[in-house]
Amino acid sequence: MNWDDETDTSAAERLVGSVADREDQAVEAALRPKDLGEFIGQEKVREQLDLVLRAARARGATADHVLLSGAPGLGKTTLSMIIAAEMEAPIRITSGPAIQHAGDLAAILSSLQEGEVLFLDEIHRMSRPAEEMLYMAMEDFRVDVIVGKGPGATAIPLELPPFTLVGATTRAGLLPPPLRDRFGFTAHMEFYEPAELERVVHRSASLLDVEIDPAGAAEIAGRSRGTPRIANRLLRRVRDYAQVKADGRITRDIAAAALAVYEVDARGLDRLDRAVLEALLKLFGGGPVGLSTLAVAVGEERETVEEVAEPFLVREGLLARTPRGRVATPAAWAHLDLTPPRPQSAGNGQGDLFGA
Repeated sequence: MNWDDETDTSAAERLVGSVADREDQAVEAALRPKDLGEFIGQEKVREQLDLVLRAARARGATADHVLLSGAPGLGKTTLSMIIAAEMEAPIRITSGPAIQHAGDLAAILSSLQEGEVLFLDEIHRMSRPAEEMLYMAMEDFRVDVIVGKGPGATAIPLELPPFTLVGATTRAGLLPPPLRDRFGFTAHMEFYEPAELERVVHRSASLLDVEIDPAGAAEIAGRSRGTPRIANRLLRRVRDYAQVKADGRITRDIAAAALAVYEVDARGLDRLDRAVLEALLKLFGGGPVGLSTLAVAVGEERETVEEVAEPFLVREGLLARTPRGRVATPAAWAHLDLTPPRPQSAGNGQGDLFGA
């Protein structure tokens, strides 16, 4: 095989991956609820947001700025689109990492239409200069554009049409108080209960024209980590399995067999979660062990273990963070069907060897 062949193969693989990503995005978009009535779960948030939007429509005014916080996959982007739909307004979508200069934000704000919804995902990752410009834009619908440099620089005020900013963040604690205070409505998205996820699965199955029985939906919901996005993703993979290996109908047995193929266990742990637990238990006797050491043991980046695997393991009570490092709980030993070692005498040095 020559280098040209390898280049062609690599390009083909990227193209196939890109097409698959676009197809997944298209399916996810088709499954999104279009209004608050279709949106499942988050009862308090829906009720409060409905009041905010109905009042704004009654006044003929632009809705207040909205801040949505919570873990990924709980519906923050979907709610931003629903806000725009309920207000019969267009929506502009961007993200904090894409706005690294005040000029980037000024270009977006100056092109907004009156009443338009600006959805700013990962708002906590926006640069400080852009963040400071956003203060004035949110409060006074005005920005100062700096022309020139040095002593001769001039600030030209630019009036903005009234708009609604919808900010989304997975780490609300990183937002400075002056920015949080400028939102008229803030909401925290909670993880879903299994019964709510079953409703999500049934709705998505209907839209995908997939036959599923209640036990099959419950099986998928129970392994979805309290997150609708994961529930929809697992449903699509189970659908594939049912079409290839069975008659296309999803039952409990079919769902369990499919998710076993995709390495999602009965509690919702995936390959990475189990790798972290197995390393913690089998290599380090349950800990304590430092995060960097644990990441090396599973062959992943430190940030991947900390941000992807740990939150769910901690929430499930399988792992604990301590000043000396990560420690497995009795539930982790039971889940992997392993026997914890006998307590060793004080001064064995294990915590110092693998400290955080």
